[in-house]
Amino acid sequence: MDGQDFADVEAYGLERWLGELAFALREQTYQPDAIRRVYIPKANGKLRPLGISTLKDRVCMTAAMLVLEPIFEADLPPEMYAYRPQRNAQQAVVEVEEQMFHGHPDVVDADLSDYFGSIPHAELLKSLARRIVDRRVLHLLKAWLECPVEEVDKRGRKQRTTQAKDSHCGIPQGSPISPLLANLYMRRFVLAWRQLGLDKRLGSCIVTYADDLVILCRRGKADEASKWMRRIMARLKLTVNEDKTRLCRIPDEQFDFLGYTFGRLYSPKTGKARLGMRPSKKAIKRMVEKIHAMTSISLTWLDTTVLVKQLNRV
Repeated sequence: MDGQDFADVEAYGLERWLGELAFALREQTYQPDAIRRVYIPKANGKLRPLGISTLKDRVCMTAAMLVLEPIFEADLPPEMYAYRPQRNAQQAVVEVEEQMFHGHPDVVDADLSDYFGSIPHAELLKSLARRIVDRRVLHLLKAWLECPVEEVDKRGRKQRTTQAKDSHCGIPQGSPISPLLANLYMRRFVLAWRQLGLDKRLGSCIVTYADDLVILCRRGKADEASKWMRRIMARLKLTVNEDKTRLCRIPDEQFDFLGYTFGRLYSPKTGKARLGMRPSKKAIKRMVEKIHAMTSISLTWLDTTVLVKQLNRV
């Protein structure tokens, strides 16, 4: 947005640049810049909006995250696997498989519509205020939430909007601070599930990774779990994506989660059936496309190298 990159900072002087930024923060004269909106392709062919903050804002957000993450990490429940130290998507996948084996064959495969863009600011700030007593820090976090967004239209014209500030919801997906904020709000759902006693009443287990969510239940409890999930999400002002949310009963049906398909599988050697997981068709397709792209680049480079050698011989 401001045209500043790392080379500019080094030319200006890193210590001088950081000192001036720290001074602005202490004197409360720091103001975040607008976020540049870009779009990246999703696996389903649609586009995912990302917000790119300026270098100055990314440094401030990263500094805040380094301080706040350990504080809130202690509060995050074990059901959450995204954006956390010592936790990853593979662990979430293994947990789903283990729960499926141990008496949780009915699954609510849930999906939320625009989770990052729907998180309400007031409720999120309440979650932050549980641990942060410094009003200056809370003011800074609110300013980042309300940053205007600038994007370029098809004609190359810049357009700036204040949608987040006007609607009082949404966090800038792609910023250094957004993973922590997303986890803090999803924590509300997990805690509400426990406080209502649904984990014991339905024999259920939740596994979340950012806005990817599955609820594994005892046989015959998925319908009730799905209804409760919708009630809690509505209270949190989040929208369930009805087109992608479904109930799955293992082993007769299968479901996908974090690039894996869970359910009844058949051995390619013996043909015997078993419960387990394997890479999903979509994940395999994406990997094949990546390999083809890499192979194409390698072949193009090789052909060019051979051509140059042949020309050098002429």
